[in-house]
Amino acid sequence: MSEPTATAANPVSPVTAANVVDFNHVTKRFGSLTVIRDVTFSVPDLPHKGEFVAILGPSGCGKSTVLRLIAGLRPHHPPTEGTVLVGGKAVDRPGSEDNVAFGLECRGVPARERRERAREWIGKVGLNVKRDATKYPAELSGGMRQRVAIARTLILSPRIILMDEPFGALDPTTRLHMQALLVDLWREAQATVFFVTHSIEEAVYLGDRVYVFSSSPGTILREMQVPPPDRPPKEMQREPAFLKYVFEIRDLLDNLATSTRPGDD
Repeated sequence: MSEPTATAANPVSPVTAANVVDFNHVTKRFGSLTVIRDVTFSVPDLPHKGEFVAILGPSGCGKSTVLRLIAGLRPHHPPTEGTVLVGGKAVDRPGSEDNVAFGLECRGVPARERRERAREWIGKVGLNVKRDATKYPAELSGGMRQRVAIARTLILSPRIILMDEPFGALDPTTRLHMQALLVDLWREAQATVFFVTHSIEEAVYLGDRVYVFSSSPGTILREMQVPPPDRPPKEMQREPAFLKYVFEIRDLLDNLATSTRPGDD
């Protein structure tokens, strides 16, 4: 289970703001294996808001490769073909992945301020500062560890947040709670989030837009704009308007699975 990754683009004027991320005909191969093929999309900069981009598709379709290309992480970076731009510039190195306070230390924030901000974010993600702040990771539940991971990322005020199946191992109830928490914190952070998931319901609830990927080699089958979350997921996911998007994506993926079964032309 991966935790969020933060990357930061240089601040730019709203008048001349570059897109947050641009993929232009990106293909990634490892030897004879093509992981993603001809992936093209652009995510605009939305000052004082950000956008939540959900990436959905079958296992092994290259969803995580997209995140690692944005982050500049080898061996997925650089692409075999095409270009990846973050903030209008070519990606040349990974962004930061830090502990709640360690990232601030690297930025020269004084010790007292580091502790205060770490305690503030521990509280924001729903943990008890007095009870939980001194616990070791092994003493935390899966949901609590994900809350810490989110705090470690958001304390740095990143422009881009990359999340790879962060809630996949959580029980259904905890997963819904974490989705609602993430929406609240994302709105406060005003960052652009790229969120990989296997759950159609999760993608439709969290996303402003959803990219549906094909089977390997992954390419974008459809880009879908979906309504932003304005109620808890347990409420929205029961509504006919919400289910319409879910069924549309499910039919698309079901047809994809049928057409790629062994022996099919």
